[in-house]
Amino acid sequence: MFDNLQDKMDRVFKTLRGEATLNEWHIDNALKEIRVALLEADVHFKTVKDFTSRVREKALGGDVLTAFSPSQQVIKIVRDELQSLLGGNEVGLALVGSPSVIMMVGLQGSGKTTTSGKLGMHLKNRGRRPLLVPCDVYRPAAIDQLRIVANNVKVPFYETADNGNPIDIARKALTEAKTLLYDTVILDTAGRLHIDDELMQELQTIKNDARPSEILFVADAMTGQDAVKSAKEFDDRLGVTGIVLTKLDGDARGGAALSIKSVVNRPIKFVGVGEKYADLDVFYPDRMASRILGMGDVLSLIEKVEAEVDQKEAARLAERVAKDKFTLEDLRSQLQQVKKMGPLSSLVGMIPGAGKVNEDDIDEGAIVRMQAILDSMTKKEREFPQLINGQRKKRIAKGSGTSVQEINRLLKQYLQMKKMMKTFSKGFGARKFGKMMKGLPPQFLQ
Repeated sequence: MFDNLQDKMDRVFKTLRGEATLNEWHIDNALKEIRVALLEADVHFKTVKDFTSRVREKALGGDVLTAFSPSQQVIKIVRDELQSLLGGNEVGLALVGSPSVIMMVGLQGSGKTTTSGKLGMHLKNRGRRPLLVPCDVYRPAAIDQLRIVANNVKVPFYETADNGNPIDIARKALTEAKTLLYDTVILDTAGRLHIDDELMQELQTIKNDARPSEILFVADAMTGQDAVKSAKEFDDRLGVTGIVLTKLDGDARGGAALSIKSVVNRPIKFVGVGEKYADLDVFYPDRMASRILGMGDVLSLIEKVEAEVDQKEAARLAERVAKDKFTLEDLRSQLQQVKKMGPLSSLVGMIPGAGKVNEDDIDEGAIVRMQAILDSMTKKEREFPQLINGQRKKRIAKGSGTSVQEINRLLKQYLQMKKMMKTFSKGFGARKFGKMMKGLPPQFLQ
């Protein structure tokens, strides 16, 4: 979503890095380019004005202009102000009460139901006992949709009639949650416009009855400034406590994410970064600011690896590498682990400096083709690749929908990997290498 903005920012800073010293003219020209980049990214014009004013004031300070590396100082100022613009620091959920109640509100089509399920899974994975409650009786099949989502994420679902009253549903669900000792209740309310007084009054009544500790406005990041405007109107009527931005993995310009905190004055608490139920991330303003400026997001990458990669499998692989027993079966297993972590382009964006890699140069289908080739081999062939002759290569190519050339390329890459791993483990000594791998924290074994 921020690719265009990142490219423009990178060009601005590249110009600054070429200057040995900076003066007011350099900074004003850089800010002009930044201002245009932010406006083109659909950031609210008042937000852009305030942002550039703050950067200019700090960048013209004596400490910056006389610094050993003034361009780096300016980049740091822009990064700090971007972080401030995005909310400053991460703001977690305020889960108070027994049970804690979270109301999901927003426009129709913003992704509330799916996000409710994602949030339920997020809380369950952190030791909570959430209950998903369908309070949308107006949209056809909305209750069925939440029931399916709840089943997929394996979170309890409150059963109710399709023609029930949302206020009564919320009241009865809270009673059941207390009886069955659920510690969190997520109310999936119907989408509505802020100008619909009857439906807004319904939300107000649910709020008064349930006394939620969180009212999360779910905003579609693809709608840009319309999402910001809607969030402001809902906040004026209900008093939302936080924002959830969905579809942040889309190709919109990203202005909503950069504007919503300063306009609505409510923190972004979560962002939807994909279609999978696990693709709901806690929003960290500092990490997002770094990614926008092409500095990567190593912490999020480590957290993703820790969450998705099987630590036992990683330890087993380390032991096999140390004993020079790395096979195509091990390679197949590792490819399955990599696929769990999502698209390669999203992973590359988290690596410092790699965010500038052209997405067209990233072959997302490469892992799929490699997996298909390995799946088309027998287990014995994966253990002993030397058994694969020309005839078998043709059969494997036909079975995987690839070519003999691709199979040869995969086998060559495998041999290069095996040789490199053998050299590495031999240099340390197999026993020493194994001890070293076992002594590392779990995340480094992945």
